Amino acid sequence: MAPALTTTSYAVLGLLSVRSWTTYELAQQVERSLGWFWPRTSRKIYDEAKRLVDAGLAGASAEMTGRRPRTVYDISDDGRDALAIWLGGPSDTAKFESEAVVKIFFADGGSLEQLQSTLQATADEAQQRHDVLLSMIDSMGVDDYRFVHRRHLNMLALRFGLDNHRALADWARWALRQTQEWTSTEDPGEWQWQSAIPESPGDGPLG
Repeated sequence: MAPALTTTSYAVLGLLSVRSWTTYELAQQVERSLGWFWPRTSRKIYDEAKRLVDAGLAGASAEMTGRRPRTVYDISDDGRDALAIWLGGPSDTAKFESEAVVKIFFADGGSLEQLQSTLQATADEAQQRHDVLLSMIDSMGVDDYRFVHRRHLNMLALRFGLDNHRALADWARWALRQTQEWTSTEDPGEWQWQSAIPESPGDGPLG
């Protein structure tokens, strides 16, 4: 009996439904696309491609590039059926993962300077990734865009990343401003925790 497929399995299957890839090309495409919202895929790309072949959901063929052999993977008919079934099913609850936020949550075990450094680095990284996504969006507008037939779907996913990184950068800058009033990570001085509560539903602490 074939092992149950994971979201990562289906993510790779989805890439194979777009076109055939070598594992090297898959890894590159994962970094450029899926890595923005499903980063764990890149760590398992080679294993997942082989798993899909073993499950009969993908095929593998050997080719030569000059004198170098390479394996090219493509999706099978069963793979397209499995992907379609998965696309029609319910999605797992969205999860956010950030080591920086874990450090912020336990910042009273360290110094105020460490907390502020973490917040600044979080803001800088989120802004940098936001800017990279903007450049990717610009590249989608050119006539020779490689996946022009999928531009509408790619844009939906890119907008997700763009909004999330903008929000993360705004939040980190807001939090950094709040800590300017603190005496230490254990003593916020005159700052009141109620300052972080939105004034009305839908308002964020980004003022």
